[in-house]
Amino acid sequence: MFTGIIEELGEVVAVEYAADSARLRLRGDVVTEGAAHGDSIAVNGVCLTVVATGDGEFTADVMAETLKRSTLAGLTPGSRVNLERPTPVGGRLGGHIVQGHVDGTAPVLSRVPGDQWESVAFGLPPELSRYVVEKGSITVDGVSLTVVEVSDDRFTVGLIPTTLALTTLGHRQPGDLVNLEVDVLAKYVERLLAHREGADGVTVR
Repeated sequence: MFTGIIEELGEVVAVEYAADSARLRLRGDVVTEGAAHGDSIAVNGVCLTVVATGDGEFTADVMAETLKRSTLAGLTPGSRVNLERPTPVGGRLGGHIVQGHVDGTAPVLSRVPGDQWESVAFGLPPELSRYVVEKGSITVDGVSLTVVEVSDDRFTVGLIPTTLALTTLGHRQPGDLVNLEVDVLAKYVERLLAHREGADGVTVR
């Protein structure tokens, strides 16, 4: 489990694409400290398994489903990426519960700078809109953020200086795609209510 608090802005060193998969080699001095084969590291919000480490770098394989559902298919050498290690048992939950299972992608729609922060609007795929609520949590490129406003096809967040400086969100421009992960608790509630409706024969609204 992750919390959406980015530890490091890393860099893609190399990408090897196969027919329906890819192998990424990434640099991240912080997240590779103590990392070993089989460990997990979130890359732009996608939970990947470490297959090799060395000299501040790690390698991970990406399967077709992940390439289809996330922006990792567009990474090239030199791309900057948000990196986070899993939260240890007993660790602080600084953001919210993040699985590293991306639900889809969406474009940056606009950026409006403030005095010390920015209001950023993102598109919202229709199949995900029911899980996003005002003042709720959403993960964008692995960053835990609070939703300021939401409609059927877009949502906005406010980015503080730390987020702008230390994550990829400080550099995303309108038209760029980002990874989205909605709050897993909302999906579980929906699933439980659907089963309750089927069992009782009563529509729950």
